[in-house]
Amino acid sequence: MAEKAKQAEVEATEAQAVETTETETQTVEAPEVSEAQKNPEKFLKDFNWHNYQEGIDEVEDSQLKEFEKLVAENFVDTLDDEVVEGEVIHITDRDAIIDINAKSEGVISLNEFRYNPNLKVGDKVEVLIDVREDATGQLVLSHRKARVIKAWDRVNAAHDTGEIVNGFVKCRTKGGMIVDVFGIEAFLPGSQIDVKPIRDYDQYVNKTMEFKVVKINHEFKNVVVSHKALIEADIEEQKKEIIGQLEKGQVLEGIVKNITSYGVFIDLGGVDGLIHITDLSWSRINHPNEIVELDQKLNVVILDFDEDKSRIQLGLKQLSKHPWDALGEDVKVGDKVKGKVVVIADYGAFIEVVDGVEGLIHVSEMSWSTHLRSAQDFVSVGDEVEAQILTLDREDRKMSLGIKQLTPDPWTDITKKYPVGSKHTGTVRNFTNFGVFVELEEGIDGLIYISDLSWTKKIKHPSEFCNVGDKLDVVVLELDVEGRKLSLGHKQTTDNPWDKYEKEFAVGTVHKAELTEIVDKGATIDFNEDIVAFVPSRHMEKEDGKKLKKGEEAEFKIIEFNKEFKRVVASHTAIFREEEAANVKAAANNAAAEAKPTLGDANDTLQALKDKMEGK
Repeated sequence: MAEKAKQAEVEATEAQAVETTETETQTVEAPEVSEAQKNPEKFLKDFNWHNYQEGIDEVEDSQLKEFEKLVAENFVDTLDDEVVEGEVIHITDRDAIIDINAKSEGVISLNEFRYNPNLKVGDKVEVLIDVREDATGQLVLSHRKARVIKAWDRVNAAHDTGEIVNGFVKCRTKGGMIVDVFGIEAFLPGSQIDVKPIRDYDQYVNKTMEFKVVKINHEFKNVVVSHKALIEADIEEQKKEIIGQLEKGQVLEGIVKNITSYGVFIDLGGVDGLIHITDLSWSRINHPNEIVELDQKLNVVILDFDEDKSRIQLGLKQLSKHPWDALGEDVKVGDKVKGKVVVIADYGAFIEVVDGVEGLIHVSEMSWSTHLRSAQDFVSVGDEVEAQILTLDREDRKMSLGIKQLTPDPWTDITKKYPVGSKHTGTVRNFTNFGVFVELEEGIDGLIYISDLSWTKKIKHPSEFCNVGDKLDVVVLELDVEGRKLSLGHKQTTDNPWDKYEKEFAVGTVHKAELTEIVDKGATIDFNEDIVAFVPSRHMEKEDGKKLKKGEEAEFKIIEFNKEFKRVVASHTAIFREEEAANVKAAANNAAAEAKPTLGDANDTLQALKDKMEGK
């Protein structure tokens, strides 16, 4: 800059000397104007601005007008916030000197070029005048501000035209990446990085990639870019070509793109297909990741697709022979097999005999026991069990198995072990409204009817008498070998107390007891723990005409005893009524012996007896 100033002073001095020695003004001025017009850019750059501003060098009005015209045409206006292009003419350790064709060069900190570490002399850069002149008389320029202003113009243009732009991936952020596009921080969503799910975002950081501007929010100054959009454009062509060639049964190579609980998505080269979990393996699996892993290459077969071929159903297990077809011909009904429990239902358990070949053990084939139980009572998932083949249908690919067949049938010698009249101890397994099922041993169950539970107690439901799991002594009452039925009794294990009570509480016997409870139409008396007698209301009357109360002790006469129905009826009134009748009869007999009564006397006596009998 100092050399330019000196050169301008020398030329200005020479021009002044020429101006004073020549007498004809027109001949002197003509070459200067001609030189300025010939090369105005050089003239303006070499002009001594300092001398002119300080009044050392005088310029005539005509030259001044020409000079201002040249300045307006060739120099930038440093008063406008306008982005201009400059050239890097020198680089120091800290700054870059930029020539923007102004009165002086500008300075920009190298920090503003960190995105461009290869900046060199001669490069063209966009700048914005930040300060017209600092203390040293230099322009202070800003490349960053210029980039921002121009960047928005470029971003808007790229969005409108669909132009592909380059961007520098700066860092990760929540949900995606931050990308520098023209100096603007744009957002790259994770779903827009690639057509396949991205698991490692860090692999893209500090890389320059191509993008498409897909969204601009001018209010919040937000820009969204996509790299996936560029890939999709190429894939769309491949997709059309692939879809056009799809056929059922066709075998293709694909890559595992995504794994879900219900299946696996396969990338067939731009077209996605789904292998349902049931089409991954002939064996049962809990999750697809037991069979495949991400990015794994697989050969798959096309099972089906919809009309527009947007949903493609694939299969993996179909590429191998069905296990049932590979099942040896030597496997037959009656053979013993071992397998693993893979599924349990209420009705039974599925056993995998070989990979992909399963048999069902129904709950009824798990034990010789006849009372209903759940399969979970016998086996659990993962158990290794041994069973016998009961049925085998190769065509329908079905097999039924049994566990109980591996042990002897307990009913084989039932008549020897449990003859009629024999006593045993069993376990209460469950109830019905009409009785109790008792298990004597595994596979041997018998029924105790509710009437055979107790000699004396009136039982409405078996749960009143015992609980599930209780031990009961029983007697075999009946045995049906063909029907596999066993009738048991519990009360028969003891003598019938009613045989003894039939004599002790015979009709006419008198017993002393308290009135236990007042009930409908009468009251009850507990003679002992077995005998509960009923007293009708009219038989509760005492001799004084009052009625017995609860807890009151008195004598009672048995007026009814039914052993079959366990019914006992007693009366307190009958005791003193019978005495009165006997006394009246005796008095009548005495009167008849003493005198002959008249007909009227006889009538009076009969009426008196009648009134007394009726309690008047």
